[in-house]
Amino acid sequence: MARIAPATGRYGGRPAAERQAARRVQLREAGLEMFGAGPGYRNSRLVDVCKQAGLSTRQFYEEYNTLEDLLADLHLYINDLVEQRFVDEIGRVADLPIRERVSRIVHTYIDAATADPRHTRILFVEIVGVSERLNQQRLERRSRWIALLVELYDDALRRGDIAPFDPRLAAAAFVGAVNGLMHDWAVDWVDATSDQVADELQSMLTGRLELERPESRP
Repeated sequence: MARIAPATGRYGGRPAAERQAARRVQLREAGLEMFGAGPGYRNSRLVDVCKQAGLSTRQFYEEYNTLEDLLADLHLYINDLVEQRFVDEIGRVADLPIRERVSRIVHTYIDAATADPRHTRILFVEIVGVSERLNQQRLERRSRWIALLVELYDDALRRGDIAPFDPRLAAAAFVGAVNGLMHDWAVDWVDATSDQVADELQSMLTGRLELERPESRP
């Protein structure tokens, strides 16, 4: 069904923009519950999502064309939340030694991605294999994470913390490892706490950097 144009003007004393923003919040929360805590995206029906949100199907279609649109929106929304915490932490740890910087940044990322289990499931499980469109969206967001990591590598190179190497290759390998581990952890294939997951990823990253320390090279 095609998306319905939302009503304009005031209703119940609330302007249209305010009502639309409230609907978006309700639908996102319903999507989080259904996709991230309940039956999952593939087993959710539009009518059930609307019931969870306390809205009609017409109100749903004023915001989205399909349930896939809601999943896509949630994926971007959660990524933005996690990315903002990640970037904020980079600024806070800028003056720390490299090992401390890595520890704080990795733990902040994992804390942000796992603080709400619904977020974790949507980011690393529900979004995978839905459609070519969402696969492309997922790859585009992964590219953003790779770019952020490359910036961190480049900064460490400028500081003289590590020796020159191919930062994009290293960043792509690390982000791939993060996605794989987080998927397996989210579906309970890995028996570990979130802190243990962060510690393992930190060890992977600092181990790579230790090998590239200038004083370790001949």
